[in-house]
Amino acid sequence: MQHFKNLTDMHRANGFPMPENPLFSLYRCTHTCGFGDREFTSDFYMIGFKKLKAGQIMYGRTKYDHDNGSMMFIKPRQVIQFNSVEYDEDAFIMFIHEDFLNGHFLHNEISKYAFFDYEANEALHLSPSEEQIMWDLYYKIEAEYRNNTDEYSRDIMLTHIDSILKYSQRFYKRQFINRTELSGKTVSKFNEVLAAYFKNGLLLTQGLPSVNALASQLNLSPRYLSDMLKQETGKTAIELIHIYLINEAKNRLKSDYQSVSEIAYELGFENLPYFSRLFKKETGISPNQFKKQLVN
Repeated sequence: MQHFKNLTDMHRANGFPMPENPLFSLYRCTHTCGFGDREFTSDFYMIGFKKLKAGQIMYGRTKYDHDNGSMMFIKPRQVIQFNSVEYDEDAFIMFIHEDFLNGHFLHNEISKYAFFDYEANEALHLSPSEEQIMWDLYYKIEAEYRNNTDEYSRDIMLTHIDSILKYSQRFYKRQFINRTELSGKTVSKFNEVLAAYFKNGLLLTQGLPSVNALASQLNLSPRYLSDMLKQETGKTAIELIHIYLINEAKNRLKSDYQSVSEIAYELGFENLPYFSRLFKKETGISPNQFKKQLVN
């Protein structure tokens, strides 16, 4: 698999014009983009706007089909592949080398945008007015990119990129709400697969339920699932797993025939102190104190 460390190699390999900036570049696609059909990784963030007519994009080896999404966000060293891609309309893609962010507030802020960890089938859908906002920001970045570089250029471009990310965060929240209305409550489905995990005895064979495992059953990426649950409940996937585990623990602690350690191990905790800390965090008291209260 090819890995691109610099933009010059990326542009040369795909037949793009050489970048104006060694750490930041733009490329406009008209119906096709010449990425070839091979997997690759890079040291760049990639922000793309596209409406697929045909073909497939693979992000993290997860298939994307042309019915989904207008924008996608790719982080450095993620596996990406474009297979025979054709676009309905013009598209754009931005390449932002990690080093371009050094010393700028976006260097730390960009990692807070969870959508860089979403898979391609969770791409951002945009309304016509939202598309116009993104294109307006793109044109501002492009104008700065094409003009003679001065001491303000980098900051101006990064400021507009920051705006794209903030708008994307807003639009994703709208998408979570709309998706929930279309497909039913995510939290209900999440609780169903979590309950099935317990019912099918997976605690004993696979240990504590992970966000990754439950997200896979719901055909969502872990970050996208957590963000949807946060929108619905105010809590992330791992927080809801912990609440479920502790509620189950409290139910079992009401019986006299099992010790705290036995209950902890049955619930998938290999580490008793970890179980006790989590129980106290959720309830305010230790499992032993909880059990004594029931006796008294």
